[in-house]
Amino acid sequence: MSDSQLEFLKQLREALPMAAKIEDRREALLENSRDFGQLVGEPVLPLAVVYPQTVADVQNIMRLSYEHGMPVISRGAGTGVSGAAHVTGLCIVMNLMQLNRIIEIRPEDEVAVVEPGVINYDLNEAAAEFGLMYAPDPASYKMSTVGGNIATNAGGLRCAKYGVTRESVLGLDIVLADGRLIRVGKNTFKGVAGYDLTSLFTGSEGTLGVVVRAVLRLRYQPVDERDVSIVFPSLEAAVMGVQSIARARVQPAILELLDLPTIRILDEQYQTDYASRGGAMLLVRLDGYGAEKEETVIREAFSDGPMTLSSSGAPEATQLIEMRRTSRGDTKDDAYRMGEDVAVPKSLMAKYVQELRKIATAHDVDVRVIAHAGDGNLHPTLSVEPESGENPLIRLSEALEESIRVAIDMGGTITGEHGVGLIKREWLTWEQSQDVIQIQHDIKSLLDEKNILNPGKAI
Repeated sequence: MSDSQLEFLKQLREALPMAAKIEDRREALLENSRDFGQLVGEPVLPLAVVYPQTVADVQNIMRLSYEHGMPVISRGAGTGVSGAAHVTGLCIVMNLMQLNRIIEIRPEDEVAVVEPGVINYDLNEAAAEFGLMYAPDPASYKMSTVGGNIATNAGGLRCAKYGVTRESVLGLDIVLADGRLIRVGKNTFKGVAGYDLTSLFTGSEGTLGVVVRAVLRLRYQPVDERDVSIVFPSLEAAVMGVQSIARARVQPAILELLDLPTIRILDEQYQTDYASRGGAMLLVRLDGYGAEKEETVIREAFSDGPMTLSSSGAPEATQLIEMRRTSRGDTKDDAYRMGEDVAVPKSLMAKYVQELRKIATAHDVDVRVIAHAGDGNLHPTLSVEPESGENPLIRLSEALEESIRVAIDMGGTITGEHGVGLIKREWLTWEQSQDVIQIQHDIKSLLDEKNILNPGKAI
């Protein structure tokens, strides 16, 4: 460690109260060195991990880091999968998990005000006492923080009806790179004064500022929920089933697609036997006062054909939704297994699935598909056995890139909900023009002229 780094840490300890812990033990550095995204090579350790207790602590950390030109990665639980929290060089990590107060819930306004370290699940438990819920529900909702959800504009199963995180964020308190504290957005559902800076910071992956307080919109807990599982003979038939639901003018709260290889993995994990019933599955949740009527409409829409629907009120559909919610159908990505997060127009999902299978066959790799089918967000997982044929990693990489290019050619995007982070940054130019990317760099330079906020990520 250099003299300048030792001096920085000395000043950091002097600038913070005893409660704001500063860790330099290897175990703590390693734990905070990455998120769940794929890692190439060995983890890079930060100089230190800092745990602020107050907004003032965050401001002091940023002021000192700005003065010394020390890069800062802010993070929560690290459940993201895009590498946005990966350490890539000299930096400190600011872990915001201890800024975890639910400041207030205003049930009459359907609003919650929280700090970034609040766990998504805990906010929902608190809101439920008032008959309310926080709609964004990423698969990691029992672990992930609201701040992390905001930083990545996280999605989830309920996106089909309630939208991604951005649709639930009304206002933010942000600490800028130089330690200034600003407030953007509003305290009400409506408000159009000035540019929409709240949306700018939401999804910026910690590259523009540090979220220290959020005003969030809550929704009514549904008075009724109806779950239906629909088994189809093939994946293509299941994708076409999504269009049948749309033509019936039903808007599910949850509409998930699972292909046969994914169902087999879930069967293995949960000791079930759903794979014997067909080639793919749709999981549907209907909510609100119209749930019963919508269930009737869906059953009528699929009254003819080779598909099989779960019995009304049977628990298996609900169990399947929870199995899907808590499992992506595999373990973490590694060199031989790469999960993706593309989105395409809903009308082109069937065509995309067909092209995806052709790509997998052409490159001799395996493919599994799950999807938030209600909004066209697909999570294909491409994999290859290490000993299968020549150049397995090259084949896998080529198949992955081709699958992303096909999504873009169909008017889609490289990331529906996981974010760009580090892993997808090289593909951003496939989707956005150089002019658009330059505008984003200009915004970054304006707000972070020393490039110390999560450098090298998102853009």
